[in-house]
Amino acid sequence: MSQPTDLNIDHVAKLARLALTPEEKATFAQQLGDVLHHIEQLAKLDVTNVEPSAHAFAVENVWADDVPRPGLPVELALKNAPAQRDHMIVVPKVVE
Repeated sequence: MSQPTDLNIDHVAKLARLALTPEEKATFAQQLGDVLHHIEQLAKLDVTNVEPSAHAFAVENVWADDVPRPGLPVELALKNAPAQRDHMIVVPKVVE
């Protein structure tokens, strides 16, 4: 598949903040052209009777039950803290 004539790989690379070699530009232009060709093929499909969906399968009750349970004891939570004071982790000041 040849690359589309209106595909500006330099502009795409600039948007993606990529510095590409000429060989990479040729390779990626070819690959992006192939992807765009497949998208064009998908656009030709008749989907008038297909209901829009966010997932391929129905997603229901994906959250675990919100059941209260005991947390970590303070000693265990602070066990690996590099510095602690008054049952809290001490961190460097980040706001003036």
